[in-house]
Amino acid sequence: MKKLILTLALASSFVAKSQEIEDGKRNIVKMNLTSVIFRNFQFSYERTITKRLGLQVSYGVMPSGQIPLIDQYIKDDDIKNIKIGSNNLTLDARIYLGRGYGQGFYVAPYYRYSHFNIDNITYNYRSEDPDNTGQKIPIAFSGKTNANNVGLMIGSQWLLGRKDNWVLDVWFIGGHLGGATGTITGHSGKPLTPYEQQQLKEDIENLDVSLFKYNVTTNANGAIIDVDSSWYGVRSGISFGYRF
Repeated sequence: MKKLILTLALASSFVAKSQEIEDGKRNIVKMNLTSVIFRNFQFSYERTITKRLGLQVSYGVMPSGQIPLIDQYIKDDDIKNIKIGSNNLTLDARIYLGRGYGQGFYVAPYYRYSHFNIDNITYNYRSEDPDNTGQKIPIAFSGKTNANNVGLMIGSQWLLGRKDNWVLDVWFIGGHLGGATGTITGHSGKPLTPYEQQQLKEDIENLDVSLFKYNVTTNANGAIIDVDSSWYGVRSGISFGYRF
């Protein structure tokens, strides 16, 4: 009798464990809905590892174009045609403090790599050289910048539908900090005199650009901007996806 009870207990335990794994489908694919407003298309894959731990990888891409809200960072009427494209890769470790197995409140430490392409930003330099006073010289800038950041995010995820197959993931708030490096080269519409080179260097250094720090060198062909700066950012949004 004892052996029968023990056998039934082990069988029940095995069935319960199998049911737990079956009900806790471990794969989730999602799309960030709110990022589309900013022309940023982001997709995620999350894998449930344990009841309290999930790992997520996300990829986002923003086609080259005008940056939403860029006027809040760059405030100069002589800077025109600001077009930037980007892509990013984010790795999250999600620690679920609620129901678990991919649902409930979570905190998520994460790493993010970002790459930016700067395309044909035009700076209308106004010469003060005595021989060319008042002449407007367009400088076309292009280049690339990379950023590496670590951060922390908090959010909550809900399983929806009769079979809990649909997923709503709300990122309440997240923030990251790191560094950015890159080179941006400006090509002048005409050869610059030594006087204009010095003036252009000072003009670029004095631009009201609050987004990053940079160093400037100039020559007869234009300017070179070396970016080596701290970098910060925030994350929030709403993602919707499917669980299987």
